[in-house]
Amino acid sequence: PSVHAAPTVAGATPPAPAAPTSPQTFTPPGAPPAGGQYAPPGAPAGQFTPPGAPAGQFTPPGAVPGQFAPPGAPGAFPGQAQPFGGGTQLAPVPPEANVRVVLTKYAEAPVGDRWTEQNANLVRATLTKDAPILAKQGSMVAYQGDIDFAHKGSGLLGKLTGALTGQGMSLMRCTGNGEVFLADEASRVFVIRLQGEQLYTSAQGVLAFDETLETEVRRIEGAGLPGGGFFSMLFSGTGAVVVKTRGVPVVLPVGAATYVDGNAVIAWSAGAQAVTTTSLRLRRSGYARQTTEAVNLQFRGAPGNFVVVQPFEV
Repeated sequence: PSVHAAPTVAGATPPAPAAPTSPQTFTPPGAPPAGGQYAPPGAPAGQFTPPGAPAGQFTPPGAVPGQFAPPGAPGAFPGQAQPFGGGTQLAPVPPEANVRVVLTKYAEAPVGDRWTEQNANLVRATLTKDAPILAKQGSMVAYQGDIDFAHKGSGLLGKLTGALTGQGMSLMRCTGNGEVFLADEASRVFVIRLQGEQLYTSAQGVLAFDETLETEVRRIEGAGLPGGGFFSMLFSGTGAVVVKTRGVPVVLPVGAATYVDGNAVIAWSAGAQAVTTTSLRLRRSGYARQTTEAVNLQFRGAPGNFVVVQPFEV
């Protein structure tokens, strides 16, 4: 019998599967051809550089290509203005630099005279061992150098302190080498330099003075005045007196009828005579304090005399 063999397929190769599409070749709808750069919706073609791209290729909307250099990019120097829509990029300023600029106008005044008005409310005295000063106790706000402060003593200091205690005035002696800054509750201060002249001041009007000046405590007596009178200080010789006022004072010429509240008077010329009268005290109701007035003074003298009045009652 005839035998038929099963058919045999020789060399047959199964079809190869389709090659997967490379993810690098995928192009989303609306993107530029492969190898280009994806632009976000609404961005002009060719002007967008994604993060990580070389610096200098990004041009923001509205800027002219080639003119923008972001901070830190090549060609952008600290402090150099960089165009960005009309704005300016400035280098940061160290915080301490701003502080120095603000405080410069308050710097200590250059050392010159023995007495220097540091500002309207602060005076500086430059001391040497052989030239001490006397100042109101508690008026020192700062000092530099080797300075000694004596709050108690004998002689002139003890005499003045004892005589003026009733007027709220106590003194301290400042000696040494250095600088002393004096003030009193932000009152205005004025340095009056005497060259052989004389000057009267009220007790509350004195901040400091040179010890070289001759000083005499005087009392303006009057019937019915509390404490037996009104204390004043007479300065004469060569040296400086620092007076203090609350507010800006006024200097009045002494005439035939110049009246001043005793709490507002600061200083007056030695040629002016200060007196109290019964008729003046009866007119106290015309002053600000009315029934609490302590002393009212009338000044008399030849033309050329003056009285310094502060706009404040102690």
